[in-house]
Amino acid sequence: MRAPRFLIAAAHKSSGKTVVSTGIAAALTARGLKLAAFKKGPDYIDPMWLGAAIKGPCYNLDFNTQAPDEIADFFASRITGAEATLVEANKGLFDGVSMDGSDANAALAKMLGLPVVLVIDTVGMTRGIAPLLQGYRAFDPEVNIVGVILNKVGGSRHEKKLREAVETYTDLKVVGAVHRNPALEIGERHLGLTTPAETGGLDALIERLGGVVGASVDLDLLLDLAARAPDLPDPPAPTALSEPDVTIAYARDRAFGFYYPDDLEAFAEAGARLVPFDAMRDPVLPDCDGLFIGGGFPEMFVGELEANAALRADIRAKIAAGLPTYAECGGLMYLSRTIVAETGVGEMVGTVPAEAVMHPTPEGKGLIRFTERADHPWPGNGEIRAHEFHHARLRSIAGTPTYGRTITRGHGVDGAHDGIVVHNALAGFCHLRNTRADPWVHRFVDFVRGRR
Repeated sequence: MRAPRFLIAAAHKSSGKTVVSTGIAAALTARGLKLAAFKKGPDYIDPMWLGAAIKGPCYNLDFNTQAPDEIADFFASRITGAEATLVEANKGLFDGVSMDGSDANAALAKMLGLPVVLVIDTVGMTRGIAPLLQGYRAFDPEVNIVGVILNKVGGSRHEKKLREAVETYTDLKVVGAVHRNPALEIGERHLGLTTPAETGGLDALIERLGGVVGASVDLDLLLDLAARAPDLPDPPAPTALSEPDVTIAYARDRAFGFYYPDDLEAFAEAGARLVPFDAMRDPVLPDCDGLFIGGGFPEMFVGELEANAALRADIRAKIAAGLPTYAECGGLMYLSRTIVAETGVGEMVGTVPAEAVMHPTPEGKGLIRFTERADHPWPGNGEIRAHEFHHARLRSIAGTPTYGRTITRGHGVDGAHDGIVVHNALAGFCHLRNTRADPWVHRFVDFVRGRR
């Protein structure tokens, strides 16, 4: 399968990869190219920006939850029909959890035959860029580093010195030079960048990023480098879909938006129809057999969520009547009695008898592992890998909660447990990914089907 593709990586995190990647994606899309987009690692926000730029889904490639052959098959299945594919790295090119580099961006580049373009934060740097690039080329010669994008350049004189250094001491192509520009700034908060749903004038912002980055990067050279990627094996045959026989409502609005596109696709494969609702506007849930509330930033919308008392009462009553429900992180906070945050204190659904209190530093951050307990409503087998990133902690939990998970790595609710079970509802801080090792969507849909 012919598949022009490239990896946008960096020497370290916060080098501007997402802004540059989003700008490139927007500029190529504006040219009329059909792009596929991916983000390495567990992440919701960066893929939202890339998805907004290409006007389609951006998928995650994650060594923590996916086996290498699963990543390769998944990648091939999602680039079918694309004219070019952009993959954005996380952190630095050679960074990962394992010291042997087996889960690093570089490992992904080698496995998928991705030519690598490095985005280098050039603040305070001129000739020193040369040994940095030489070191990256020499560290693992099997990684196909083909070019560099100079980022946060101070001006034309700065750019000239940087270009001379790269051209004199390396054989890498300077694919572009992006100067420091307030127009390229995307707001940040405790979990990283703000989400596109919260950003006013999204289309105008994406167009601006595409215009500035597109004018600063040699897109023709980039596509030429991408076209040199080796052919890939054809993807496996797609899963045949059956007519859905259950309906699951899921929160999709400014407060809740942390969903993996392939997880949502898996609901259709499992025979479920997804129906979105707005937790701040809709007075009642859609007619449904089950409920799914993903993560997000409910702490930023405490007032609006509290004001929609009709929906909160409807959800509380339906869960009490046995509605099968799954809630992750922000969804757990919404199902609690109260959210306590800098933006205010607000009454929430009240299914989970606790307060969700925001803290200035993370309570749980990174990869997490757990086993499922006997009280888990839809249990699986063995240790499950997931991730967490929350500044919230549950406080003033009434009584002795029933937990569905025992934490073996990470924090969860209290450092030892996660997944509070109330009626047919499961609510925890873990973010799951539907994979071969943990087909949680199919398990949940089967549970919903069995309780219908």
